[in-house]
Amino acid sequence: MQVRDFMITKVFTVKPENTVKELLDILNSNRIGGVPVVDDKGHLAGMVSDGDVLRYLAPKPLGIAGLIYIIEDGEIEDVLQEKLDTPVKDIMTKRNLYFVSPDEEFDKTIRLLSRHHFKKLPVVNGAGRVIGVLSRGDIIQNISKKIISS
Repeated sequence: MQVRDFMITKVFTVKPENTVKELLDILNSNRIGGVPVVDDKGHLAGMVSDGDVLRYLAPKPLGIAGLIYIIEDGEIEDVLQEKLDTPVKDIMTKRNLYFVSPDEEFDKTIRLLSRHHFKKLPVVNGAGRVIGVLSRGDIIQNISKKIISS
């Protein structure tokens, strides 16, 4: 069995210049945890997840050993609002991007997801365009279907 047999083809993506707020709207409205970042031609430029957003929005510790947070009343909302205007390119993963092709074998994909603890992998065609996404849930669902139908 190949990736094309169980990948999601309705792919939600963002562009590097989209804001964190726009990203959050996409993640929330579609109940997903991450998306590929693509350029104007649909080529993979990066990945961004809800974890990337949380790490970016978290208050930065100050003081000795980073144990002190100085936040005054209302300041956290101002900081968050300011950070929501940040472009996705500033928080996305750009290096060591992993992806699979639609012709990749099922077992190799499972090994890749489990070895690197990824939640999602983009599926990229020979022209470098994102044409699908694979998640752990998709693979578990596919395995379950095979077991139940056997």
